Amino acid sequence: MAIDYSTDVGRVRLLIPDTDADNLLLIDPQIDALLSMEGSVKLAAATALELIASNEALVGKVITTQDLSTDGTKVAAELRARAAALRQQVDDGVGDDNVGLGIVDFDPWLGYRGYTPC
Repeated sequence: MAIDYSTDVGRVRLLIPDTDADNLLLIDPQIDALLSMEGSVKLAAATALELIASNEALVGKVITTQDLSTDGTKVAAELRARAAALRQQVDDGVGDDNVGLGIVDFDPWLGYRGYTPC
């Protein structure tokens, strides 16, 4: 299965990065749920990174065998830092993928009733 980076799910995968189609960290319905909850690709990616970081901290821990060492807590910290950077980008409006729609009251007869804008 190839990842379609033109979709929101594919964009989240690119940001987290979860790009090995044969060994995905998250399945599409999980990413769809994050997109639904967060409302934007970057915020969904940030939450995905936080979930992966939590899992890494729980599973990875600090392991040393012979001449190999892994530290899940350091990996988790890096993932959380990336998540924080994505959230900051959204807060700063940098590359924000949220498209807003403002709802305003519209009265086409307001001008005829003597209203003049300030």
